[in-house]
Amino acid sequence: MEQKIIKGPGSINKLTEILREYLPGRILLVTGKKSYSESGAEEHLSKIIKGFEYCRFYDFKVNPRLGDIEKGVGKLKKENCDFILAIGGGSVIDTAKAISVLACNKGNAEDYVKGIKKLNDKKIPSVTIPTTAGTGSESTRFSVIYIGKTKYSLEGEAVLSDYAILDHVFTNGLSPVITASTGMDALCQGIESFWSVNSTDESRKLSKEAITLAISSIEKAVNDPDDNSRGKMLEAANLAGRAINVAKTTAAHSVSYPFTSYFKIPHGHAVALTLPHFIQFNNNVDAGSVKDARGVLFVKERMKELVEIIGCTTASGAKHKIIKIMKEIGLETSLINLGISKKELDIIVENGFNPQRVKNNPRKITKSQLRKILERII
Repeated sequence: MEQKIIKGPGSINKLTEILREYLPGRILLVTGKKSYSESGAEEHLSKIIKGFEYCRFYDFKVNPRLGDIEKGVGKLKKENCDFILAIGGGSVIDTAKAISVLACNKGNAEDYVKGIKKLNDKKIPSVTIPTTAGTGSESTRFSVIYIGKTKYSLEGEAVLSDYAILDHVFTNGLSPVITASTGMDALCQGIESFWSVNSTDESRKLSKEAITLAISSIEKAVNDPDDNSRGKMLEAANLAGRAINVAKTTAAHSVSYPFTSYFKIPHGHAVALTLPHFIQFNNNVDAGSVKDARGVLFVKERMKELVEIIGCTTASGAKHKIIKIMKEIGLETSLINLGISKKELDIIVENGFNPQRVKNNPRKITKSQLRKILERII
């Protein structure tokens, strides 16, 4: 399906027209527990939806579990909701998208999450409104769901919401630390989608725009935010999300999951820990390690182009520039300082090889090579 994206200051007011188009009988409003009021969303939305019947669902965790999604599906059915309105960060939006499709697919939800069963095209109509500038989840056909400590992606065209509204007013109250972590997620997704083996000319165009916007705006958005930097970071996140819709993420995202599951490091920060080092690693691809079917020369050319987009002349320079950005926005780059000892690297190595992500990396990586990368940032 073709999603309709509405963006710019005041774009939240377009929600009135969308609701008039659908005329929902009852809305399932999916939000964060505190972010709904803290982001200013409650103040804005209460005026828009006051003429409609609705119930609110926020009883789920950050990095939602399968049980959280099943609880949401149950609430939607019990309350006879026929429309979903999600406003919040990536976890809120992923939860809403999963509820939208799983409510229309019979059988065990776990089978769909694990890919044992394929989703049909039926869904509950939905609008997604991000209050963070990071995941781009409002425009992706994936929904992150955890079963235990293992991360899965519920995937399908029907997962994509019908509308996405990008209004940076809801990101204005974000703390520097959340702005930094979510902003690095956007930047990392832009970079990974650029070098992914699944990239296309169109997806790389989106990636390039996302990287350029993020690099030029992230430090301002964290340290001295204004409307311009907030708006650019929100757009960068959306562009990166649309790029990974095509290209998907790669090794740095795969390695990030145990950082979050076992050591509670926020997702964007977790991805950024290794991504700078993958710039140099992927740049050193050769005939024996290339995974992109388009060949070594193609990967080399793309890596050269990527380095230039980042604003450097060498892969080493690009690596150090991303690390410098992390330091400038207050994100720790040392694993020891994050409470991860050398002995605990085994946890990252053993749990950081998500097959779906690693296979998208342009250069093959082994566990011993990953360990060397981790030892450099210990």
